[in-house]
Amino acid sequence: MVTFPSGSTPRAAAPTAWLARATLWAGPYAVLLQMLLLGLAILSLSRLGLAAWQWSRVRATGIDGLLFLQGLRADLILLGYFLAIPLLFAPLLAHRSAVRFWRTGTLVWASFALVLIVFMELSSPQFILQYDVRPNRLFVEYLSYPREVLATLWHGFRTALLLGVGMTVVLGVLLFRLLRGASADMRMWPARRLLLLWPLLCVLVFMQVRSTTGHRPANPALFALTGDALVNSLVINSAWSVLDAIGSMRKEARSSEIYGALPRGQVLARVRAAPWLADARFADPERPTLHAQQAAIARPRPLNLVIVLEESLGATFVQSLGGLPVTPELERLKHEGWWFEQLYATGTRSVRGIEAVVAGFAPTPARSVVKLSLAQQRFYTLAAGLGQQGYQTEFVYGGEAHFDNMRSFFTGNGFQRVVDIGQMRPAFVGSWGASDEDLFDKSLERLKDLHAQGKPFFSLIFTSSNHEPFEFPDGKIDLHDPQRQTVNNAVKYADYALGKFIRAAKQQDYWKDTVFLIVADHDNRVYGDELVPVKKFHIPGLILGADIQPRRITPVASQVDLGPTLLSLLGVSSTHPMIGRDFARDSASPGRALIQFNDVFALLEEDGAATILRPGKAPMLGRYDATRGVLDARAGQPSPAQAETALAHVLLPSLLYREQRYRLGQ
Repeated sequence: MVTFPSGSTPRAAAPTAWLARATLWAGPYAVLLQMLLLGLAILSLSRLGLAAWQWSRVRATGIDGLLFLQGLRADLILLGYFLAIPLLFAPLLAHRSAVRFWRTGTLVWASFALVLIVFMELSSPQFILQYDVRPNRLFVEYLSYPREVLATLWHGFRTALLLGVGMTVVLGVLLFRLLRGASADMRMWPARRLLLLWPLLCVLVFMQVRSTTGHRPANPALFALTGDALVNSLVINSAWSVLDAIGSMRKEARSSEIYGALPRGQVLARVRAAPWLADARFADPERPTLHAQQAAIARPRPLNLVIVLEESLGATFVQSLGGLPVTPELERLKHEGWWFEQLYATGTRSVRGIEAVVAGFAPTPARSVVKLSLAQQRFYTLAAGLGQQGYQTEFVYGGEAHFDNMRSFFTGNGFQRVVDIGQMRPAFVGSWGASDEDLFDKSLERLKDLHAQGKPFFSLIFTSSNHEPFEFPDGKIDLHDPQRQTVNNAVKYADYALGKFIRAAKQQDYWKDTVFLIVADHDNRVYGDELVPVKKFHIPGLILGADIQPRRITPVASQVDLGPTLLSLLGVSSTHPMIGRDFARDSASPGRALIQFNDVFALLEEDGAATILRPGKAPMLGRYDATRGVLDARAGQPSPAQAETALAHVLLPSLLYREQRYRLGQ
């Protein structure tokens, strides 16, 4: 026991003495008990701080008391994982003869666990500012790209980064010293007591981790108590959120099954029942969505295709779509082509936008197929399909094309050439690579070369200037915000560069033979107090060039509809597995959008009905008011047909990926 002269206990040692007195009765498990108590205190204080910060949204849900009660339950689950590992080894190591070894081992393990908890909680506020939820799978995925991530953190979040690391180090040292002092007089138990109590402790920790007597153990989805995704994430803790995401990523081939099951035949029947697929013939059981599409426009020679995928350019930044007036070039261009008024992104990541726009692939709760192993070869993309039609195909990107596994996915699936910053001489380089002007200058050079070869071509151009930390060249635009490095200024620069690119392309011989699609991959910072913030999935889409005449596309549309529409406009009849809609053949009948937001899926229909699927819970029926951008998730229960249709649309892509059936015939 730690002792001090009477009346002279130093204040700094008081916590150590208290912790020692409260836990030394636990014998060899004293350090583990100390870890449990300190962990609960840290996580509860962090939750209290986060809830106070977001109090208006917490109060609006009416679960302020339940948030902390269920939060304590979630914290016990996380700490149970940390208790389980050393507990399993206790019969072998927790003996009097090995007291130093056991004490040191548990001390190091407990310190590691608490430092991890502290680090994750300190990381949470900045992550919430970005993604409107606690750290999740994105936190892990970005670790694969340390250069880009560190550059972004250093240039855009330097103060937060230094404070977070510094506080983690300081608190880590203090926690280690506290544990070391409190466990200095650890007393080992006789072997008999150790062995008799060990099974009971194992059962208690098992129950602590399982946290329910139900059929399945508790998981983060169990704590989704409200319609606000942020408040739901506050109930759990950040370390468990990330650890669960890592575990889910290992099982993501069957990720969509979290919403329920449906017979295979019923899945296919529901998806194929879409009006635009009703007349299609699906003759190949090995590729159940493969079908022939006759181009709506007959052309003597297929047109070229250029897709400009704009980073984070959501409707938030387009005034005519209800956003800010920071895209004047796009607003002017919309009068020259097909303008989508209700186009929705399928997700919140660039790779999700890529899989939808370039491959016509529907979203799942798993990672995008751009990053999944079974999709790295023989997976359908527009490049693979057009390549069979004699097209030259390439991808042009201002950063390093290995990011998000793009190079591997593209080169394995039809893109014959990849051009990135290594083949450029940019005048301005930011954290994410060359500026959009430099990217477009290189693209103009490449398009001219492709045209000179006399063969049709498809070029995918992916911008990056509108990405934190929002770096762009000086003297190009009149700033929208007084502070320079803001998202609104970055969008305005990206729009300026886009307008400059289109004006230059119009002067080239290939303009009259080329269809251009300008579309966002997703919006910036998808957030909101709704279960699915549908408004933040609204994005602009514009098709122009060649002989495209101005038209407003008013039905609800999804990014997965763009591929079939483009093929028709190019005059390319082909066989492909895309399930999207050809707006060149039918631009008036009701549409639908497929939306994946974290682990929630929504199928949005023309009349505003939104069938919402959540892990392990019954489907919900929401009602989306597009004029106000508000989703009412309390509209009731969807009909059996609505629930099955939504489930089929999220189960199908998982099935096609898992069985490697989203491919062409060869």
